[in-house]
Amino acid sequence: MYKTRTLKDKIARVTESFKVVMLTGMRQVGKTTVLRQLSAQKRQYVTLDNPKDLLLAKTEPEFFFQTYPPPVFIDEIQYAPELFPHIKMLVDSSERTGQVWMTGSQQFLLMKGVSESLAGRMALLDLLGFSLYERQGLGAAQNPFLPSPKPPAVLKHKDLKETFEIIWKGSYPGVVDMANDEWSTFYGSYVRTYLERDVRQLSRVGDELAFLRFLKVLAARTGQELNLADIARNVEIAPNTAKNWLSILETSGVVYLLQPYFNNPTKRLIKAPKLFFWDTGLCAFLAEWNTPQTMAAGAMSGAFFETFVVTEILKSHWHNGLKPSVYFYRDNQQAEIDLLIAQDGQLYPIEIKKTGSPKKEMVKNFELHIPGQKMGYGTLICLTDKARPLTAYANAISVWDI
Repeated sequence: MYKTRTLKDKIARVTESFKVVMLTGMRQVGKTTVLRQLSAQKRQYVTLDNPKDLLLAKTEPEFFFQTYPPPVFIDEIQYAPELFPHIKMLVDSSERTGQVWMTGSQQFLLMKGVSESLAGRMALLDLLGFSLYERQGLGAAQNPFLPSPKPPAVLKHKDLKETFEIIWKGSYPGVVDMANDEWSTFYGSYVRTYLERDVRQLSRVGDELAFLRFLKVLAARTGQELNLADIARNVEIAPNTAKNWLSILETSGVVYLLQPYFNNPTKRLIKAPKLFFWDTGLCAFLAEWNTPQTMAAGAMSGAFFETFVVTEILKSHWHNGLKPSVYFYRDNQQAEIDLLIAQDGQLYPIEIKKTGSPKKEMVKNFELHIPGQKMGYGTLICLTDKARPLTAYANAISVWDI
């Protein structure tokens, strides 16, 4: 059953303002589905996964657009960068908006063509896996999350067991309603497809087994500060190779690097980013957590919970067409804040704990003085059954109230 995506309304709005709309995201997050639902019979659809249409696009791009004139939806555009100059000429010849919709799974290749041909003509949006709102069929009700004394009370809450089953299963539309015993088959096929198609196109990875080991080592470190030199030693690859492979994973939407908050006058904050997998199901598969029960009780349960919360917060913004300024904080006294959202001249602090019993002490670092910045209202996101005030300027809320 189709579930409404939060990004749907934003896509409709930018189609009225821009000549070209590009929707990017990792494979199987639902890019094609959401655009086909929006377009219905209004525009032609062509996928460059089709060898015949791909050959036409690459060898005779002018004839391609005679065959598929605007308004047109071109799926997997990264396979035919030869089309970009012709799209530019096509949309420049008319003032009509919404002439071309495109999707792509490889931002590195896509942005090269965009920067050279379509700058200023195109709206670029990103789609991630299902958010908690979208899972419950309430995608249209999701707003960008910001800590507040009155959190939204929209979603039906789940208990610890159900929450970790969702974290373990992951957010790809194809897996969310799948039986648990098909989970490993789905992600095994997904990883093979990713290695065979995207990785080979983005870089010449000579040793695919080493790259797979690299993926597994990273998965075991989700929610942690990135120590690339240590990871390279574990995988037995050169540091420059590890850096190159990490770039591939970031540009193809597998991992997200959360940067530390750095205020130049302090000269005190660490510089290494924190690593998060965009999809906790893929991460669990790579880290070999084979059931939600073992994950929830395992040593990495807190890291998976933090990964899940961070990505849910980002989804609430990205699926509304926004890219928030987000950071984590740790100074040389080891004072930490898991997440800071910078907005309107304030830093909104967020702490993330896998606990059902929130305490005031858990948000004590919200009182830290960060030079040149004003601290806004803060929140502890945890497994509490309901929102609870902790201080005059912070509360505790359930992960289901993001």
